[in-house]
Amino acid sequence: MKAGKMPGVELTVVISNKKDCYAIQRAREQGFKAIFIDPAEKTKEAFDEEMREILDQEKVDLIVLVGYMRILTTPFVRHFKNRIINIHPALLPKFGGKDFFGISVHKAVLASGDTETGMTIHFVDEGIDTGKIILQKKITIAPGETPESLKEKVLELEKKYYPEVIYQLSKSL
Repeated sequence: MKAGKMPGVELTVVISNKKDCYAIQRAREQGFKAIFIDPAEKTKEAFDEEMREILDQEKVDLIVLVGYMRILTTPFVRHFKNRIINIHPALLPKFGGKDFFGISVHKAVLASGDTETGMTIHFVDEGIDTGKIILQKKITIAPGETPESLKEKVLELEKKYYPEVIYQLSKSL
């Protein structure tokens, strides 16, 4: 956004369940609205309802999940149907679901013997990593690859393509 590569896209609000996470800190430093919702003593439903109220109040068109590790409730997902996107560090449907996040994804990819991996950008639905795929990009797994080296390679794909998908989707909303 700062480089001017996303004209017309406005970052309305950053919401997190982690009080001092880098996303909240960075958003505030850049002058964006950043809200911490304390999950303590809240049900998942109450948490998501509070988040929904904020997003509706801010008139958010597209919800972009970045490092968000909570499973969204069905009512929340249905309220924002086809307006929530997520990025996953593997080629879904392989290596997706409840136990596949962070470095565990890359460990599983290497253990499988696959010769390629990549990233998937998808819509969020009521399942876990089961929404309609928007974009996938692949990389070849080199001999001697480690989970950490795969993570870095996939992260480079994510940094390149997530903003592009956000921009393209924003033009159609």
